Amino acid sequence: MADKMYSGLTFEEAVQKYASCVRSACVMRLGSEHDADDCFQNTFLKLYTAAPDFNEEEHLKAWLLRVAINECRQLIRYNRRTVPLDSVGHLTLPPTEDARDISWAILRLEPKYREVLYLYYAEGYSTEEIARILNKNHSTVRTMMRRGREKLKTIYGGDENE
Repeated sequence: MADKMYSGLTFEEAVQKYASCVRSACVMRLGSEHDADDCFQNTFLKLYTAAPDFNEEEHLKAWLLRVAINECRQLIRYNRRTVPLDSVGHLTLPPTEDARDISWAILRLEPKYREVLYLYYAEGYSTEEIARILNKNHSTVRTMMRRGREKLKTIYGGDENE
């Protein structure tokens, strides 16, 4: 299994190439770097143990993102009975000096909105591709993006004249 190739990449090369996007997707979904690390590790463990065949690198990336999102969902379901710290008190990151950095506002969105906005803006997927990755209807993804943008404007305090 050590010589298994994933779209022409070794396991180590696949981890190195896609670590950033998988970890970012997990952080955006969970809002916690510690939980994201767990899901990140589980995602690449599944790649190693399942050793699926991919025709293209884009299929590998989409598979990794889908597994990562499913791992996050599973962790959320498992931890449903716990109370997150940010619900105890209003703990949010303050805006940075860079007005273009809206990551603090995105982290305040519900996970379903963070997920689609991250895949669209950060990873560059189309709404059709996001629908396939998340196993949702295309119109559902477009609605989630619209609602997520509206909520983001409210959180970020966007100017409607821009």
